[in-house]
Amino acid sequence: MSAGVLLEMKNIDKAYPGVRALDDVSFNLAAGEIHALLGENGAGKSTLIKVLTGAQRLDGGEVFIEGRRVRIQNPNQAQHEGISTVYQEVNLCPNLSVLENIFIGREPLTGRGTIDWKTMESRAVRLLKDFDLDIDVRRTLDNYSVAVQQMVAIARSCDISAKVLILDEPTSSLSDSEVKKLFQVMRRLRGRGMGIVFVTHFLDQVYEITDRITVLRNGRYVCCEKTSELNRIQLISRMIGKEYNELPGGRKSEDRRQNRENPLFSFEKMSGRGRISEFSFDIHKGEIVGFAGLLASGRSEMARIIFGADSADSGTVRKDGTLLDIKKPLDGIRARMAFCPEERKVEGIISELSIRENIILALQTRRGMLKLISYQDSCRIADRYIDMLSIKTPSSEQTIGNLSGGNQQKVILGRWLATEPELLILDEPTRGIDVGTKAEIQKIVLKLAGEGMSVVFISSEIDEMLRCCGRLAVLKDRKMIGMLSGSAIDESRVMEEIAGDESSVK
Repeated sequence: MSAGVLLEMKNIDKAYPGVRALDDVSFNLAAGEIHALLGENGAGKSTLIKVLTGAQRLDGGEVFIEGRRVRIQNPNQAQHEGISTVYQEVNLCPNLSVLENIFIGREPLTGRGTIDWKTMESRAVRLLKDFDLDIDVRRTLDNYSVAVQQMVAIARSCDISAKVLILDEPTSSLSDSEVKKLFQVMRRLRGRGMGIVFVTHFLDQVYEITDRITVLRNGRYVCCEKTSELNRIQLISRMIGKEYNELPGGRKSEDRRQNRENPLFSFEKMSGRGRISEFSFDIHKGEIVGFAGLLASGRSEMARIIFGADSADSGTVRKDGTLLDIKKPLDGIRARMAFCPEERKVEGIISELSIRENIILALQTRRGMLKLISYQDSCRIADRYIDMLSIKTPSSEQTIGNLSGGNQQKVILGRWLATEPELLILDEPTRGIDVGTKAEIQKIVLKLAGEGMSVVFISSEIDEMLRCCGRLAVLKDRKMIGMLSGSAIDESRVMEEIAGDESSVK
């Protein structure tokens, strides 16, 4: 164990049925350090944190705290060992007061054995002043913003003498001013010798606040570098698994805009407060527009807003020049849009229903409950898309939860094709499915565009976007920062755009 190392995790293994989530992963954290833990979706970050905090038991490997080997069996033991975690969704009790949240399970008692509320209040006020928080600690936590709740959670960690503080996506719901205040607190804690693990997808924040970076990919350790010695292009290369100098340049995707003069849909100056900054783009009949960027860059947020799954705070939507009012998904459906969401198991399929029932769902919603689709018609519709999309099933009455992930994805696609949309929005349609099915879905998308359907395509795999898209909207830190087309569309250029202007100096 090196001098100054506060935490060391060696050769960590963790497997779930059919999935090796962590494969020989190592990580270390120094006292007085802010260490970024980075990786794309499925990299293993969350599993590593769960193992460290006792939420999941490791299958192999060792954990040391200040040189002492520990076997963390549960979150209470992790807290006893000085490990505290503040999640994106603050894990405190919103219905309890601020002071109760700070001292829950550790309330000071009077000589008679009752809770000493006066002491609790004075200690809570004194503790929060150290974080520049002047609030009424007797009010319930839900009276305060997410930023204040996170500060309370961090204050609680300090009061229990945490040595290791894990901040899991703490800035995702914060404004710029709130992020600045959080960083001031993090620097103060670093100065006191606390080790901080910082999990985020915002690269600008990584370079502003961290000392070192560890990258995981597909459950494996990739690298650990000083932040000052790893520029942004190199970082993105390690996260996506391709070196910058290995990427092909000058690959030109076909521009499928059939009518350049008159776009089918125009989205002008749209935004979602706290979710996505103002953006504008249009899409033509038969065109595939990709949304490119790292996870949490704002890709899904843009897709949800244009469909009406999330409300927009500003902006206008036009179809063939006519102004539309898109405030909810039904409005999007009536405008002949379709949306296949990223989280198919949560927002896509209804696992207890049959394939037939899942396929007709959106079409029935558009028609309304007074115009029910007959059983015979629903069978005909389902069989058509089972055949068209080569869904592997013995019948349309098979429960969708029994299908593979790839076939579930095809059922969701069939559901929306049944509505005969003019704009199809696909958010990570090939994630988590086998290579063969992935190729099938790509061919289907290209065929639909060739027949005149407009498509918004989102994928974490840049090469997949290049095969399918005529234009690429590039997003970073919840902002649309550019639109690439023609010969400008290649992996190197996309990575340069995501890295930003500072890549040459970082």
